[in-house]
Amino acid sequence: MHDHRKLGRELGLFGTDPLIGAGLPYWLPDGALVRHSLEEYVHDLERRAGYRHVHSPVLGKRELYEISGHWSLSRDDMFPPMDVGGEQLVLRPSLCPHHALIYRSAGRSYRELPLRIAELGGMYRSELSGVLGGLNRVRAIQLNDAHVFCTLDEVEAEAAAALALIRRAYDALGISPARFRLSLPDDGGKYVQGDWDRAIGILRSVLDGLPYDAVEGEAAFYGPKIDIQIADDAGRESTLSTIQVDFHQPAQFGLEYVGADGAKHRPVMLHRSIIGSVERAVAQLIEVHGGAFPGWLAPVQLRLLPLSAAELPYAREVLERCGDLRAEIASEGSLGARIREGRLVPYQAVIGPREAGNGLLSLRLRDGSRLDAAGAAEVLARIGAEVKRP
Repeated sequence: MHDHRKLGRELGLFGTDPLIGAGLPYWLPDGALVRHSLEEYVHDLERRAGYRHVHSPVLGKRELYEISGHWSLSRDDMFPPMDVGGEQLVLRPSLCPHHALIYRSAGRSYRELPLRIAELGGMYRSELSGVLGGLNRVRAIQLNDAHVFCTLDEVEAEAAAALALIRRAYDALGISPARFRLSLPDDGGKYVQGDWDRAIGILRSVLDGLPYDAVEGEAAFYGPKIDIQIADDAGRESTLSTIQVDFHQPAQFGLEYVGADGAKHRPVMLHRSIIGSVERAVAQLIEVHGGAFPGWLAPVQLRLLPLSAAELPYAREVLERCGDLRAEIASEGSLGARIREGRLVPYQAVIGPREAGNGLLSLRLRDGSRLDAAGAAEVLARIGAEVKRP
């Protein structure tokens, strides 16, 4: 594996500046392209799995987090409140209270359940400077988050479906989990009262047949969770994806649905994140692939290399025909230097007099192999099919 902090800067994917602050990286154009491609993939994956996407503000009243339990049990991880117009507003440490209120915004029937709400939203953690590092541990987080509101009878199947979705995404991204972990409470932590045994039993059933470690002291304050662990280039583990069963917040926010019997019932809230934070996911992708991203994620998918100024007009003509392909022309410097510079680009096309004169493209792949010259339209169509988002 590779150190994403070093390689990410070498490749011009992200950077930092002391005037912005520690743990607050910015994204450069190529990094923003990788991030956007990842976000589009997850959005489409969720949509096809029956999730409906929402947007909610990154601020909330302190009272919101007092009700959810974050203020009393996770206040040390939150930024201080801001006094605005006689109210105290805080940067949210989590999206789940907002989604609980979105659920509560309308009357719900059992026919609507399971209701799957997803969002790629900002959240903030007041991390100490000593634990910050690259994209893995930051203070401003873009979280791929979702909450499923369902009946008790549905929660195990929904949790299993969420785990299957996570594993499918890992296959598409080329990520291998370091391990699966069942995160449990311990005797000394800050946890709410609730039906922990039932929640733990549900997650154990979901993990049945998979190797996993049960670890005490790693549960969320409101419930146990399945954590999918990844490892960086130094072997340090962190959590990327998670599935959590929550009986606490539906009760705190008074969430209800009308059952088939006409009576009101309390839903279960399943927390689920496919790739966790976008920052940590991109860090893992940089390290796993060494910057040689799968074609659909690569910031540049095709690089056109005219041998001389005489071939430059044809290269520009090809560039105009690339459509949705992310392509560029590299015409400065020796051909060998340009090929080495683009070694991580999935496809490079050397354009000489033969190609320019006959409307051809000759492709060179990342592994150094070359494909026979073919018509430009055929080659562009082939690349487009091969870099299509999974």
